[in-house]
Amino acid sequence: MAVKTAPDAPAPLSTGVVAEPAARRFWAWLNKRMPVDEFITSQVTDYFAPKNFNIWYFFGSIALGVLVLQLLSGIYLTMFYKVGETTSFDSVEFIMREVNYGWLIRYLHSTGASAFFIVVYLHMYRALLYGSYRAPRELLWLIGMLVYLALMAEAFMGYVLPWGNMSFWGAQVIVNLFGTIPGIGPGLVEWIRGDYGIADATLNRFFALHVALIPLALLLLVVLHLAALHETGSNNPDGIEIKDKAGRDGKPLDGIPFHPYYTVKDVFGFGVFAVLFAIVLFFVPTLGGLFLEAPNFEPANPLSTPEHIAPVWYFTPYYAILRAVPDQRLGALLMLDRSPVKSIRYKGWMSRTALTLFTVAFVALGYLGLQPAEGLYVVLARIFTVIYFLFFLLMPFYTKLDPVKPVPERVVYHAH
Repeated sequence: MAVKTAPDAPAPLSTGVVAEPAARRFWAWLNKRMPVDEFITSQVTDYFAPKNFNIWYFFGSIALGVLVLQLLSGIYLTMFYKVGETTSFDSVEFIMREVNYGWLIRYLHSTGASAFFIVVYLHMYRALLYGSYRAPRELLWLIGMLVYLALMAEAFMGYVLPWGNMSFWGAQVIVNLFGTIPGIGPGLVEWIRGDYGIADATLNRFFALHVALIPLALLLLVVLHLAALHETGSNNPDGIEIKDKAGRDGKPLDGIPFHPYYTVKDVFGFGVFAVLFAIVLFFVPTLGGLFLEAPNFEPANPLSTPEHIAPVWYFTPYYAILRAVPDQRLGALLMLDRSPVKSIRYKGWMSRTALTLFTVAFVALGYLGLQPAEGLYVVLARIFTVIYFLFFLLMPFYTKLDPVKPVPERVVYHAH
């Protein structure tokens, strides 16, 4: 008897199983042409960081997040901004009033600038606390200082672009400071301005530098900063080199993989920062004139000088120093820490007192830079300027004489 055979069964519907091998094949193809896995392994999963990071180690990753925020918001603003003496201020007003959510992007960028300096100052202060500028991290510190200088140049040029009245007069004051350089000063000032005064040519130059050259330099320096960090490894609150104590597997005994432990911690830290940032952004974006001054909501007017010319808050400590010292100060300061220990935890009363006075001086100069250059304000600015520079000039002496505590061989966990 003939056996009936069932017709061929239809092919089963795809369940998505095929996609996974395809993804793996694509990943393998990509890795043959670009070492993505090798990079992730060396820089993230196999990069060991000290176990004893504390809250001071949040600010580096937060600064990186704010940098991305500034780049994205800046790109959006350039789509509507029109550079020029007669168009710059009006284009900012157009962004604020007519562009959908333009006010949010503008405040995001201006508040982000101040937030950037807050986290960078805290990041730098942590380096002073725990000796992150010392061997083997001298190059890391120097690249960080170049990042800071590039950030100051970027912020200053961006501050001028809205072409408000304070922007105009602030640019007059800051650019004229370059005229104090012997020999080349007057010519340098004219070259920076591109004209005999702060004018249309100045805006064009500052716009080109603000949106193109300096951001590229800043990104390059940040990459070099991270490369130097991953080569030497992170410092820690005890100032102990974790690479010196390795287990049988060659991994540091006092280290843990950066991912997932510190990636999760950094995400949490950025989340807390984002909440605080959003509160300022939506409720007090000008922060009483500290982040955006009232005169900057008026168009630039060469015939109307603001009652009190002062830069935005993150420049005020240096502005106070410049006003306090009547003569030219040219030269460089060499910071030389001769203490046998790195961290402030194990330094003595001399180093602790010096750092405390330096902190007080910096904050006081920031306040004095917002005040009129007259009377007691000038006297106090001169006193705190001396304290500020003595911290660096006397460092080779007080760090050498300072009584220190013994540093443990392994990382110590502190309950506080």
